[in-house]
Amino acid sequence: MLVSIKSNREIELMREAGKVVALTYEELEKRIKPGMSTWELDQIAEQTMRSLGAVPAEKGFDSGIRGVPPFPASICVSINDEVIHGIPSKKRIIKEGDIVSIDTVALKNGYNGDAARTFMVGKVSKDAQRLVEVTKQAFFEGIKYAKVGYRLGDICHAIGEYVHSQGYSVVREFEGHGIGSQMHEDPGIPNYGKAGRGIRLEPGMTLAIEPMVIQGKPNILELDDGWTIITEDGSLAAHYENTILITEKEPEILTILKK
Repeated sequence: MLVSIKSNREIELMREAGKVVALTYEELEKRIKPGMSTWELDQIAEQTMRSLGAVPAEKGFDSGIRGVPPFPASICVSINDEVIHGIPSKKRIIKEGDIVSIDTVALKNGYNGDAARTFMVGKVSKDAQRLVEVTKQAFFEGIKYAKVGYRLGDICHAIGEYVHSQGYSVVREFEGHGIGSQMHEDPGIPNYGKAGRGIRLEPGMTLAIEPMVIQGKPNILELDDGWTIITEDGSLAAHYENTILITEKEPEILTILKK
C-alpha cells in the first residue's frame, strides 16, 4: 500500500477542487425540488463545475468490470432505497418526501475533490430525517480520530460503532478511499473495523471518508445497469462524504465552504 503525502502545492490544488464541489452542492441544494428529474440535477452540477474551471470526474469513469459501460453522467443520484451510483435519467422524477443522495467528484488542475450529500426533498418522514442526520453525524464521529497519532482503523471503528449504536447498518462492500490526482487512491477506508489497526495517520494525507448507512439489514443488490446499488430489503439508505486533509492539528474538511 502506497499512501501519498501531498506537498503544499498539491494541497492548494486539492483545496481548489474541494471548493468546486462545495459550491456545486450549494447550487444543487438551492434548486432541488419535487417534480424535477435526476437528469436536471446532473445538468446543474455539470454546468456549475465547468463554470468554475473543473470537469466532472465521474463522467466516463470506467469501473474496470468487463461488460459494464463507463459511467454516463456527471454525478451519481440515488433515491430512497438506492444506496449509491444511481444513474441520472430524464424519466426519474423526484417526489415530495424523497431522500436523494448525490455523489460528486470535481477534477480541477489535475486534482480531485469528492463529497456526497443526502438531501431531504420537501417534507420527509421522521424516520427518513433521522437516518440522514445519523449518516452525517457518523462522518463527524469518524473524523474525531483523523489526527496525527491515530490509526486509520480508529476512524473506521468510530463510524461503525456510532451507526450500529443508532440501530442502523453500514454498507460493507463499498468504502471510502485516499484521493488526490487519482479519484481513488490508497488507502481503502471501510465504515467499520477495529480500533488501533491500520496505517498511522500523517500530515499531508488526503482522504475521502464516506459513511453509507442503511435503515434495515446491510444486504445490498446491484441492478442490471452494472452501477446502481440498492438495499435488498427495500429500506432507505443515506450517504455523506467529504474530502479531508490530515494536518498537524485538527483535520481540514476540503469540501465544505469556509465561513
